[in-house]
Amino acid sequence: MGYETVIYEKAEGIAKIIMNRPERLNALNGQLMMELVATVRDAATDDRVRVVVIGGAGRGFCAGADFRYSEVRSGDVAPEEAEQRGMIFEQGRLLHPFNADVILGLQRMDKPTIAMVNGAAVGGGFDIALACDMRIGSENARFMVAFTRIGIVPGSGGAWFLPRVVGLPKACELIFSGDFVEAEDAYRIGLLNKLVPADRLEEEAMDLARRIANGPPIALRLDKLMIYKGLGTDLETALAFASACETITLHSQDHVEGVMAFTQKRQPQFRGQ
Repeated sequence: MGYETVIYEKAEGIAKIIMNRPERLNALNGQLMMELVATVRDAATDDRVRVVVIGGAGRGFCAGADFRYSEVRSGDVAPEEAEQRGMIFEQGRLLHPFNADVILGLQRMDKPTIAMVNGAAVGGGFDIALACDMRIGSENARFMVAFTRIGIVPGSGGAWFLPRVVGLPKACELIFSGDFVEAEDAYRIGLLNKLVPADRLEEEAMDLARRIANGPPIALRLDKLMIYKGLGTDLETALAFASACETITLHSQDHVEGVMAFTQKRQPQFRGQ
């Protein structure tokens, strides 16, 4: 399937999804949102894909909803008509496909996900980055909740993700103020896993993706499940769940291969079996 607003590539067990509206800093319009829905769904269901990397073309990661500021300033468009996200809220529907299949889809996907942040990640774009398990950014990366500045609330998971990523007090500050977080501060507070020079961003992100893709798929899927389920359970429940997951991996061919590779001092060849 061809896409107009997304560059979608799969190789070496890695699905790379690049938002491709650089002239609008990859702002979310209806088409981009639905193409993100399609590509995230495809990556989630393709057993050949072991890791997903999501980024933005040009100078930005994603500027959030496509808002026609210049037309509002000129008076040609009313503010309430200026947002070009498409119908996010539909009568009788609590979760738009963007929230259900992109935001929730990335977080629930049983594969590790990496946001490759090259520039501004604002509003819904910030939420896409937060929905990924890890974030690698360049010195040009910057983040802003943005919703508060236009009189609305985070609508795509930011209020759930941020306290879990940066802690409650800092999350409150960022949501209440709507201030930008620049790259160095983002790294310092744990919003970025790694801060790298702009000319090495893709190299570093793909290197991490390849290292993870070469790992044991069954164990990695269960790792992610344990991490996120553990956020909402007590330690005793988490330990019981860990025992069940460990039993699964102990009886896998990947475990046998891992032990053999370790004793033979070679790289393991995990097959997800």
